[in-house]
Amino acid sequence: MADPKGFLTQRERELPQRRPVDVRIMDWREVYEKQEEGALLRQAGRCMDCGIPFCHQGCPLGNLIPEWNDLTWRGDWAEAVERLHATNNFPEVTGRLCPAPCESACVLGINQPPVTIKQVEVSIADRAFAEGWVVPQPPDRLTGRTVAVVGSGPAGLAAAQQLTRAGHTVAVYERDDAIGGLLRYGIPEFKMEKDLLDARLAQMAAEGTRFRPGTPVGGSAPGAVSGAALVARYDAVLLAVGATAPRDLPVPGRDLPGVMPAMDYLVPANRAARGAGEGPEGRDVPAELDARGRDVVIIGGGDTGADCLGTALRQGARSVTQLAHGPQPAAERTAGEPWPVDPRLFEVTSAHEEGGERRFTASTTRFVAGEDGRVGGLEIVQAERVGREVRPVPGTEEVLDTQLVLIATGYTGPERGPLLDEVGVDLDERGLVARDGSYATSVPGVFVAGDAGRGQSLIVWAIAEGRAAAAAIDARLSGRPSTLPAPVRPTDRPLVV
Repeated sequence: MADPKGFLTQRERELPQRRPVDVRIMDWREVYEKQEEGALLRQAGRCMDCGIPFCHQGCPLGNLIPEWNDLTWRGDWAEAVERLHATNNFPEVTGRLCPAPCESACVLGINQPPVTIKQVEVSIADRAFAEGWVVPQPPDRLTGRTVAVVGSGPAGLAAAQQLTRAGHTVAVYERDDAIGGLLRYGIPEFKMEKDLLDARLAQMAAEGTRFRPGTPVGGSAPGAVSGAALVARYDAVLLAVGATAPRDLPVPGRDLPGVMPAMDYLVPANRAARGAGEGPEGRDVPAELDARGRDVVIIGGGDTGADCLGTALRQGARSVTQLAHGPQPAAERTAGEPWPVDPRLFEVTSAHEEGGERRFTASTTRFVAGEDGRVGGLEIVQAERVGREVRPVPGTEEVLDTQLVLIATGYTGPERGPLLDEVGVDLDERGLVARDGSYATSVPGVFVAGDAGRGQSLIVWAIAEGRAAAAAIDARLSGRPSTLPAPVRPTDRPLVV
């Protein structure tokens, strides 16, 4: 156990300071400053090392949270790094991007603010990179078996690293010009600077993982490889292509220029912020995607919407309004969301702190054309929940001025197209890639992990599925039970009410 009295003497959460708003919106660097070590140790010391650590249940990775809290509090950083990496390939990523369901399940959260698990995690990971403890772990021998991983998001990368370390020869295929999937271009720099991703990819390359960026699988695009040829060439194929088909909003005026899915906006903006374009400080974005001087409306109240908000503010938007279809969540747990379930609470992210307006129970009814033929307005109506129905309230219609509308209402599943057609996998009733209890698809030797098989979910679920699918693939290739960890089954789900 860490400090036996820590949860009694230190009852409040301490988190690192965010850089001043007027400073951070002028650049694309991460929002948080480094936390003072004493505060971090006090937070680690609040962990009670519970007899039944429900934080394990909250995290699908099975992170050994009480163990690395204790090691951190004792100052044994090197061993804390080992315990952290025992269950998580990319803690520097999850420590920044995961919404931390482990904290919702923290036993201390019954009557106190929970331990700052996520902050301890990311601090250990950052310390590991700073001290040079993140080193390649190549296999002792090669098995002679080959695996193709299609998609380089968290599920694909986790599986690739596990399989490479097991001795298989792994190639990761990515249609974008750089490895990382949505971690690369879907996540803004102010949430995670991509130097961290590059450092982890360097470790993987040194271990033997082979990367094939700019190589679509399926179709006739330049540099594409045939899905069927990939299946024939490799001993196993893992589909980890995510659930990137956006959920649309089919209302009148949807086809107006200036109305687009959130990722159609975020990806070019993030490319420019990283200097992939020619202009300085993220200004080299197509004019139709530039928020500077425009009234921006974001439809969707989740994390992707918040990413759009922070990006638009940094681009110099005149105003930004974020619309949520449902009511404003409660600030604290309600009777219907008891501990240890992960509650839906009202959250003020760093982007919300920077500006913009949030509106709830707002239902979009149509888009209005402006004088230039682009979108010029958006009509909304207030809604009310009656039982399970959400109904418009007559007389509450209004039109918001806007010249850029970003639809951030989630994703329906993997994109339909040449890849799935050429590989020939079956889909389930939700449009996801169908699989059995071992992540195997209907095509022999082809597996699926992450959002493509599970549906839109959290990054920790993607990594957990990548690790579990790697174990299933290793077992098939070796003909014996795998020694790789398999933290989740395809049918596992978060604890909800």
